[in-house]
Amino acid sequence: MREYYEKQLEDLNKQLISMGNACQKSIEITIRALKGSRQSLTWEVSELCDKICHMEREIEEKCMKLLLLQQPVASDLRKISSALKIVTDMERIGIQAGDIGEMILTGETDLSDSQIPLKEMAEETVHMLKDSMKAFLREDLDLARQTMARDDRVDSLFLEIKRELSKKPGKDGSAIDLVIIAKYYERIGDHAENIADWVIYSITGEHEKVKK
Repeated sequence: MREYYEKQLEDLNKQLISMGNACQKSIEITIRALKGSRQSLTWEVSELCDKICHMEREIEEKCMKLLLLQQPVASDLRKISSALKIVTDMERIGIQAGDIGEMILTGETDLSDSQIPLKEMAEETVHMLKDSMKAFLREDLDLARQTMARDDRVDSLFLEIKRELSKKPGKDGSAIDLVIIAKYYERIGDHAENIADWVIYSITGEHEKVKK
């Protein structure tokens, strides 16, 4: 019975990693769209968003079955409950990447302004998500904590973008769109930080954010 249970936990981990990879790809597609490849790439984000939502439902169902049909020990209970929280954050990352893609596709915003560190901000969120999933896979506390700390950099870039855009004459619709896109990336960073925090909880039983 325990062998079967361990196999189910292993499958759950694989599904979480697969969903994390899909979320990472969705952000990377928006970055390529920021660099000029708008049409086909942003439609890809929409398709990935649907896939991510479907994966969330599958993982939630597996978690509930493990909780209801098995009798998990404390450490396994933390892993399963953390997985339920992690998929919620990943699903929101997918939705926000989809929203960014839609704004890029339907808008006429100039995304080439070198004064605005939007691509740097987006790339930082990709690294945060990638490292949070690595920390999950390896049960790496140090990497999870480092990932959480990097959210400060994302927040700093968001404030820098707002400052730069506030200097632009007229504060036209293009500037507003850029702030909204930057805000989506800032939220993605928050969700990646949450994932890292849940990784820490799954290992230690304590939340790092509470200590801040």
